[in-house]
Amino acid sequence: MSKITHILIIYTGGTIGMVKDYKTNALKAFDFDNLKKNIPELNLINSKIDTISFDEPLDSSNIQPNDWVKIATIIEENYNSYDGFVVLHGSDTMSYTASAISFMFENLSKPIIFTGSQLPIGDLRTDAKENLITSIQIASSQIDGKPIISEVCLYFEYKLYRANRTTKINSEHFEAFTSPNYPALAESGVHLKFNNDLLLKPINNDKLIVRKELNNNITIIKIFPGITKNVIESILNIKGLKGVILETYGSGNAPTTDWFLTLLKKAISNGIHIIDVTQCIGGSVILGQYETSVKLKELGLINGFDITTESAVAKMMYLLGLNLSDQEFRELFMKSLRGELD
Repeated sequence: MSKITHILIIYTGGTIGMVKDYKTNALKAFDFDNLKKNIPELNLINSKIDTISFDEPLDSSNIQPNDWVKIATIIEENYNSYDGFVVLHGSDTMSYTASAISFMFENLSKPIIFTGSQLPIGDLRTDAKENLITSIQIASSQIDGKPIISEVCLYFEYKLYRANRTTKINSEHFEAFTSPNYPALAESGVHLKFNNDLLLKPINNDKLIVRKELNNNITIIKIFPGITKNVIESILNIKGLKGVILETYGSGNAPTTDWFLTLLKKAISNGIHIIDVTQCIGGSVILGQYETSVKLKELGLINGFDITTESAVAKMMYLLGLNLSDQEFRELFMKSLRGELD
């Protein structure tokens, strides 16, 4: 008989933790203290399940970096007492939060699975129960006493993804997330099938390090035909700005007008890190492939390759918090740290 695993569920807020009061039709908080009583199917998983809830559950639209630190601290404080963690989170910003947690945890050797739902857990047609049950099963899955998953993941609608590869693509369908540039790590059907060749493996037994210093003095600029000099100049002159994620066209292309390039050059010379990421849902930045990105490469923009915008935001905050030199920042951003880019 396999050993009993200990799983900690952390409820931060979101639709998954709500049930409908059918007398008033109002939504109220789900009773996570009686989880197995309310969802008896969980008794089929050979796990002891505990729960911790935020004192004030947050709509994920209100999630801030200090809340990421709060989630990380809960996991850090309970890390040695549990075999895996399931974080329940609103879907709107789940990719941002899960990406951030992936960077904040160095030398992770246990599963941290994010999940949520499109409908409340008490709804007749809810996706919440399946997402929750399977996430707990994934966090509990072990071979020879070691967890199958030892990274931060996001599970939604029968698929397990590497968290820092995900983006939300639909606000109505149950299949709300996708991983445009990396295959699913596992799929839930009649069987729970892991794609073992795709999983991150702990490469050593180094002690867990949790980085909680995040610098959010950054911004995203999505270029578009007609964007003006005043807009770009105003953004790049924001006091204290440390980093820009520049969402460019296609494989990293942008206007070649003199004023645009001059403003970027000045910003870089002032110590602002500028990351080139693509606006496309899938694909990669290839600086220098077209004439419209040759100048960007010459200016010293950092190639974001196939990183998602959500992951780029999280990675930039994490790296800025490490107080690196410009060269160290550049090298580490273009290096895959948690499987976030190729």
